[in-house]
Amino acid sequence: MRVLAVNAGSSSLKLGLFDVEGGRARVCWQAQGEVSELRSLIAPYRAEIEAVGHRIVHGGPSLRDPARLTPSVRDTIARAAAMDPEHSKLELTAIAALDEVAGPAIPQAAVFDTAFFSSLAPPAYIYPLPYEFSEQGIRRYGFHGTSHQYLARRAAEMLGLRKEPLRLISCHLGNGSSLAAVRDGKAVDTTMGFTPLEGLMMGTRSGSIDPGILVYLMRERGYSAAELDRLLNEESGLKGVSGISADMRKIIAAMGQGNARARLAFDVFIHRLCRELGGMLASLRGMDIVVFTGGIGENTPEVRSRVVETFSFLGLRLEAHRNQNPPKGDSDLSAPESAVRILLIRTREEEEIARETARVLEG
Repeated sequence: MRVLAVNAGSSSLKLGLFDVEGGRARVCWQAQGEVSELRSLIAPYRAEIEAVGHRIVHGGPSLRDPARLTPSVRDTIARAAAMDPEHSKLELTAIAALDEVAGPAIPQAAVFDTAFFSSLAPPAYIYPLPYEFSEQGIRRYGFHGTSHQYLARRAAEMLGLRKEPLRLISCHLGNGSSLAAVRDGKAVDTTMGFTPLEGLMMGTRSGSIDPGILVYLMRERGYSAAELDRLLNEESGLKGVSGISADMRKIIAAMGQGNARARLAFDVFIHRLCRELGGMLASLRGMDIVVFTGGIGENTPEVRSRVVETFSFLGLRLEAHRNQNPPKGDSDLSAPESAVRILLIRTREEEEIARETARVLEG
C-alpha cells in the first residue's frame, strides 16, 4: 500500500509518501511546509496515493487506537478539539484539504498521539481530583506517542534485540517536549497529560506550574481564559524566560555572548528535564537505555551532555567526540564503559503513521 502520511504539528507540516508492505515502510518522497501549502505539495503525487494517514494529537477518551476516518470518527475528533485547539485546528484543516485533493475513493485513517499511552495503569493516568472528573474524561492522555513508539522500535533494531528494550526512557525534546517511560515496548509513564501543555519546559509552553498561579492571575489580575491560554502556550517556556527566542540554537548563541537570561533559560530547561527524567526512572525502577530525539534532542550536544552528567551517578557516560559531532542518521553515543546505552535517533513519525495506517486499513 502506498500511503501518504500527514503530520500537522504545532510548528510545521511534514509529509511523506511510503510504500508499506509486511510492516516495513520504504520512503518514496518527503516534504515540509505549512498547512496552507498542503494541496500544492501533494498535487504532483496525487496519482500515486492509495491511502492517507493523519497524525491526530487528541482523540479524547473514546479514540485511543488508530482508526479509519469514518463520519463518526471525524465527529469525535472535532468534539475533542476543545481539549487541544492549537493542534486540532491544523489537523482538521489538513483533513479537509485531503478530502478535496484525494477524493472519496482514497481511504483515510487517523493515528492518535495518545494511542501509545493507552497502556498506562490508573495510578499513572488518574489526577488527584474528585474521582468523577476522571469519569468525565479528565485524565492523563500523553502525547508524542507516535514518536515514542517509533523510538522504542528503532532502539530495538539498533541494538539487535528481538523485542523492544526492557527499560527505556525516550526524550522527545523540541518546540514541544515530552518524556516517556517504556518497559518491554509498552508505555508505563509520560510527562504530558490532559493536554500537551503539562510536563517539561518547552519552546513557548510553560510545562507544569503551580495551578495556584492561574487562580491568582484570574482573581488578582483579571486574566481571562483566553489570556491564560496565550500566556501558557505562546509566551512562556524558553521564549518567556530568555526574552530572546523559543529556539534553543539562539539561546545557546546568546549564552556564548554572556547573556544572563539566556543562561537562566537553559539552566531552568535542564533542571526541569532532569527532574522529570528522574520521575520516569522511578516509574521504571531503573533504565537500560535513554534516547534523545526532536529538534533539541538531536541537535544540541550541550543538552545531552548536561543530562548525562546529572545522571553520571548511575554510570551514564558519553563518548564526548561522538556527542559533539554525531554521524548522520541514528547513532550510539555511549562510551564503552557506560552502564546505560545512550542513543540519538532521528524520529520518523511519518514512517510510523504510514505503518499504522496500512495496518488499520488492511485489517
